[in-house]
Amino acid sequence: MQHIDWEACFYVNVPVGVIALIIGLLVLRETPPSPAGFIVRESRAREPPLPLGLFRSGPISAGTVLVLTLMFSLFGAMFFMTFFMENVHGVDAVGTGVRMLPLTGMMMPGAPLSGAVITKAGPRVPMFIGMLLAAGALFGLSRITPAASLNDTIAWFAMLGLGLSPVIVGATEVIVGNAAVELAGVAGGLQSTAMQVGGTIGTAVLGAIMSAQVDGLLPGRWAAARLPALNPAQLAEAKSATTVGLAAVPKGVSPARWSRC
Repeated sequence: MQHIDWEACFYVNVPVGVIALIIGLLVLRETPPSPAGFIVRESRAREPPLPLGLFRSGPISAGTVLVLTLMFSLFGAMFFMTFFMENVHGVDAVGTGVRMLPLTGMMMPGAPLSGAVITKAGPRVPMFIGMLLAAGALFGLSRITPAASLNDTIAWFAMLGLGLSPVIVGATEVIVGNAAVELAGVAGGLQSTAMQVGGTIGTAVLGAIMSAQVDGLLPGRWAAARLPALNPAQLAEAKSATTVGLAAVPKGVSPARWSRC
């Protein structure tokens, strides 16, 4: 972060966690341990936190998978776009946030507009169009090169926000709307969980793929460029820097000099 350390974004969880811990100790009752797995227990419990019967509904299952897939792509893409802007183009944290504003800026009017359209026409067509827009925007962002201007990302971020709006609103309608009235809250929680899990998995999986690509390609390309040989520690450092978009050799330092450090 630009003005304070990045760890500060987690400080907000401290008071919330303390309050939740106190309330939990006062309100929640201890339950006896069970040797059965989660699925077995949920299928037998009289009032399970997540009734597995929800997944007998095709629309609810499909909506959940859709949200997982969408967040997988979105969070993974935004994770790398942050590295691209800050480490490749040298933009500070505030500048990076400003360049991503078109994403949320388009979602603000797009969400209520999508809700109105979905109410009249149903979720299927608006969600399909939204997914096409989101896919096109992510493809466009993937074609941005280090030599391109960061202003080229504005239209793609705006397009992505416009595409996400009907998908998120439509997914809510599909998941919550197809659940029984008494399970509407559970269905809403299922959607939120799917968003968090999809984003977490997307960041982890795409990060692992990026790391694997760097591990596989960097040594050969380093050698092909006839750069000085690296010892294992230097190679690991170069791989780590390249994975997050930093130059493998620090700016202003020749490869030969850096390899002797």
